[in-house]
Amino acid sequence: MSQPRKSGKRNPMGHRLKRMRDQSMRAAIPGADDAAPPSLPANVVVDCGWGRLAFAQTFESAEALVDVLRSEESTKRDIAFYIRDPHVVLAAAPQELFLDPSHTYRLDLATYRSGRTPSRGYFVRRLCSEADAKAVNRIYRARGMVPVDPEFFWRQRDSRTLTVLVVEHDDTGEILGAITGVDHSRAFKDPAHGSSLWCLAVDPRASQPGIGEALVRRLAELFQARGAAFLDLSVLHDNESAIALYEKLGFKRIPVFTLKRKNTINEKLFIGPPPEEQLNPYARIIVDEARRRGIGVEVLDAEGGFFRLSWGGRAVTCRESLSELTTAVAMSRCDDKAVTRRLMEAASVPVPRQLSARADEAERMAFLEECGSVVVKPARGEQGRGVVVGIETAADMDAALKHAASISPDVLIEECVQGDDLRVVVINDEVVAAALRKPPEILGDGERTVRELIERLSRRRAAATQGESRIPLDDETARCVRAGGFGMDDVLPRGTRLRVRRTANLHTGGTLHDVTAELGPAIAASALKAARAIDIPVAGMDFIVTDPAGDYHVFIEANERPGLANHEPQPTAERFVDLLFPLSAGRPE
Repeated sequence: MSQPRKSGKRNPMGHRLKRMRDQSMRAAIPGADDAAPPSLPANVVVDCGWGRLAFAQTFESAEALVDVLRSEESTKRDIAFYIRDPHVVLAAAPQELFLDPSHTYRLDLATYRSGRTPSRGYFVRRLCSEADAKAVNRIYRARGMVPVDPEFFWRQRDSRTLTVLVVEHDDTGEILGAITGVDHSRAFKDPAHGSSLWCLAVDPRASQPGIGEALVRRLAELFQARGAAFLDLSVLHDNESAIALYEKLGFKRIPVFTLKRKNTINEKLFIGPPPEEQLNPYARIIVDEARRRGIGVEVLDAEGGFFRLSWGGRAVTCRESLSELTTAVAMSRCDDKAVTRRLMEAASVPVPRQLSARADEAERMAFLEECGSVVVKPARGEQGRGVVVGIETAADMDAALKHAASISPDVLIEECVQGDDLRVVVINDEVVAAALRKPPEILGDGERTVRELIERLSRRRAAATQGESRIPLDDETARCVRAGGFGMDDVLPRGTRLRVRRTANLHTGGTLHDVTAELGPAIAASALKAARAIDIPVAGMDFIVTDPAGDYHVFIEANERPGLANHEPQPTAERFVDLLFPLSAGRPE
């Protein structure tokens, strides 16, 4: 019986996988008997601003690579990439280095094909100004990444080794995301003609879909046009959303590794999660600042956000930004919105007209007719629960009153003042931060329904805020959608913007935009008067304004437990810890 002839056809997939494997195996730290390839410069290091990128395949020995990592600057994070045998390098400095728990992925640019990238209200371009650099740093800080000196970005503006791309909003010019690419051929005449992707970051406030994908695709197309063979990246093993994006675009895992030096920036990666890891972002930002100063931390109830700080014989129990320094009287004044409003009137802080829902129907209808548009809200409650804004009909008012009564037995009807929602954080009689709070909006793509777009935006908001911000698919959302002329199951036309909530609370999908530097003196003075009237050391004062830099403002409510993490990079956590432990202020790390 004759043997079947072997097919002469080539297996393209097998060939590509073999080539990727061979390329990755060449990208290794040489062993004791190896020498660096003669075509490569020795010991190549590229400064990326946030730290240095050491290309391990160019180093002559593990000791030489360790020496580079040892010279890492404080506040920076150096990365040794393309290490095939990390155990060899770790053995040279086991107390100083650690194996980064990241996967390496590669995109084969020979087979990559550009995807359809419809206009979504933004475009990708190169970073080209100091304002761009500052905006990128704002996004880095919001994402917990190491910021870069804006001057570094400016010095690298004509570099062919480093390429920084940003996403700009079509209408506002706001920077929504950034990505950095490294051209290996330019860096060290890489015979494999490689490139790599670093620091993909999207503004957590951005509502537009596909920003990360647009940045990755543009960078891939740029290096593909230069003749690069592949685009590599390193991503933390548990970053599921990023990994899903990369795999969707065709990236494949390769067996190379990353080493870093143990420092305070990446401490959580090599010592395991600390007890406060289970705290929410509002508690953790305070705990992190306390630890930085050497203040003791004891987590009492992670789920509830309770912890105790102790230093110099003094201990203070907190729940996020609410501490023992806030009295029960001050807290009760904040808790009852009717009481708060009366205190503001006495302190000459502007307030809207208000009516108790206990008034008879004739009074309620007269109030609605007089105001034109009203807000219904529980007298007690937080995080925007039960608040309905922009009511113009008796039927909507009745429905809103019923819903608010399920939150609190006391319900208020308030004049709906037109303008933007402004949160001012006051700590220890000082205005520390101010931010405009904007309701969530969706952008139509001509394919998905309003419901699908809301669900997608809600998932992005939840991912960006560690689950703190979601858009509820409730009657209030449906009412806002109807007010915009659509139904929940309608397909939103491409380019159409639709506001899906009237309230701007972070917990219901709102976003914050820092305006601390622009805050007008009249508004700042009212925020301080409000805090003094309530006699509270830490509070978030909410106003309706037409311009945060102007004079016009109307007080809405006070929050005794403001989310300090929402106002980075303003020093909210620093001022809070200063309040609790004044003598710890300015302590070195």
